[in-house]
Amino acid sequence: MSAAETDVLVMWDESLTEYNFGPSHPMNPLRLDLTAKLATDFGLFDAPNITIEAIPQVDEAELARLHKPDFIAAVKDAGRVSQVDEHTQAAYGVGTEDVPRFNSIHEASGRIFQASVEAARAIAGGRYDRAVSFAGGMHHAMPGKAAGFCVYNDCAGAVQQFLDAGYERVAYIDFDAHHGDGTESFFWDDPRVLTVSAHENGRFLFPGTGFANDIGGLKAAASAVNISLPPRTGDADWLRAIDAVVPPVLRGFDPQVIVSQHGCDGHRLDPLTHLRVSVDAMRVAATWVRGLAEELTDGKWLAVGGGGYALIDVVPRAWVQLVAIAAGRDIEPAAEVPQRWRDYVLALTDRDAPVRMTDGSDADFAPWSRGYDPESDLDRTVMSTRKNIFPFFGLDAYYD
Repeated sequence: MSAAETDVLVMWDESLTEYNFGPSHPMNPLRLDLTAKLATDFGLFDAPNITIEAIPQVDEAELARLHKPDFIAAVKDAGRVSQVDEHTQAAYGVGTEDVPRFNSIHEASGRIFQASVEAARAIAGGRYDRAVSFAGGMHHAMPGKAAGFCVYNDCAGAVQQFLDAGYERVAYIDFDAHHGDGTESFFWDDPRVLTVSAHENGRFLFPGTGFANDIGGLKAAASAVNISLPPRTGDADWLRAIDAVVPPVLRGFDPQVIVSQHGCDGHRLDPLTHLRVSVDAMRVAATWVRGLAEELTDGKWLAVGGGGYALIDVVPRAWVQLVAIAAGRDIEPAAEVPQRWRDYVLALTDRDAPVRMTDGSDADFAPWSRGYDPESDLDRTVMSTRKNIFPFFGLDAYYD
C-alpha cells in the first residue's frame, strides 16, 4: 500500500557519473545514468512533490572533519598523476585494483560525499523530511583510507551532518550485501549513532567483518548491530532476518532520523556476491524503512544507494522504486518498464532490458514472531545477533 505523497529532495545531476573507474570496473557509472533516465521515464523527476537539486562542489572543511588530511591530500595527488606509487596504494588504498586512480578522483568523490551531506542538511534544516541520494552509499571508505570502490564516506558525512545539527540519536541501516564497515568505524564509540548492517557473512565476502559479536566500542556498547547472513540467502530468509532485528532495535533506540543505505548487490544476478535477493524483497525493505520513519522520526529519512553491479537488470529498478517509495508514489511491481527506457538500453548496450519492475517474487516470509527454529542456519545467525544486542535495549532475544 502506498503511503501519502510527501515532498522529497533527490540529489542528482550528470556530474555524478564522473565517478568512473573505467569500463572494466564493476562500479560503472552507467548504473546511475540508467537509474536517472528510468526515474524520468516513470515521471518521477517531473512529479510535483519531487525536487531535483544539482550537486555542489565538495566543502573541503566538511570533508576534513571526517577524513584525515594526509588521506585527502593523497587522493588529490592521485588525480594529478598518471601512476600511483606503492606507498599510496598501501597506505591510502588509492590506485589499487579496487579503487583505481582517475583524473579528478578527488572532485568526483567529493561531489558524491557532498550530495549526501546536502541532503542531510536539507532535512536537518526543515526544508524536507525525506531525501534520496542514490549515487551515494560509499560505506567502505575509512577515515584515512579508500576501500571497496569507495573513496569518501558520504554515509558518515550525512550522519555527521545530523549530529552537527544537534540530533542526539541517529540510526543508520545498511542493506548492502557487503558489511558497512567504514560507516560503522566512524561511529564505533559514539552512543548517539546506531549502525545496523544486514550483509553476507564476512567469511565468504569482502570486507570480512561484521559478525554478531561486533557490537560497538567501550563507550557505545550495542551501538553496532550486525546480521551476518549465510551465502545464498533468498527473499524469505533475508526479510525474516531484517524483520527479526531491525524494527525492535530501532524502537528501542528511538531515533530522531534514519539514514538508510540501499546497496542492491544482494540480488541473485549480481556478479560479486552470493545472496539471492529479488528487487521485490528490496522494495519491501524500503517500505519498512519508510514505515519506521513515519512511526519513530516524524518521517525524517535519508536514503542513499550503494553497491549493485547488475547494471541494467537490477540497479535502475531497485533505486527507482526507492525514489518512488520515498515520495509516496509507489510503483506497482507488475508495472511495465517504459518502452523508451528499454529502447535506450538496447541502443546503448545492445542488450535487452527488463520488461517489468518485478522479478516475479511475492517476497513472502515467515515473521520471527512465529517462532525460532534452532535447526535453521538463518535462525541461528539471527539469534546470535539478538542475543548480543537485545539485552542492552531491555528486549528478550527469544520472545520480543
